[in-house]
Amino acid sequence: MNIVFWILQAVLALLFLAGGSYKAFSFQQLAGQFSEIPLGGWRALGFLEMAGGVLLIVPAAFKWMPGLTAHAAAVLTLETFALAALYATHSTKLTPENPMLWSMVMGVMVAFVAYGRYVLKPVVAVAA
Repeated sequence: MNIVFWILQAVLALLFLAGGSYKAFSFQQLAGQFSEIPLGGWRALGFLEMAGGVLLIVPAAFKWMPGLTAHAAAVLTLETFALAALYATHSTKLTPENPMLWSMVMGVMVAFVAYGRYVLKPVVAVAA
């Protein structure tokens, strides 16, 4: 089960780093489509996603404060479901073009990682 969590964490880390960098640095297109969030909000969400992507891997890999991995997964779960709710205000079609669908899938996956790292298979710190 630990291998499944590591694979999911790696995939999600890459997805959050890519999505976060898009939101942080190419937010003009997003802000034009979703005017509910200002430009600074998109940038903040992007940096949150990039930090979360790093925290999904680094603390657990180095066993330095590994609880941060579970906390990051929990925060990213809340963030992706909030974005899915925002996207749902524009469209609820279940098509590959709808970002709501992708946010929901990523939210479920990162929620599974959070639950797994809190309850099922927590990463323990190395004793000094």
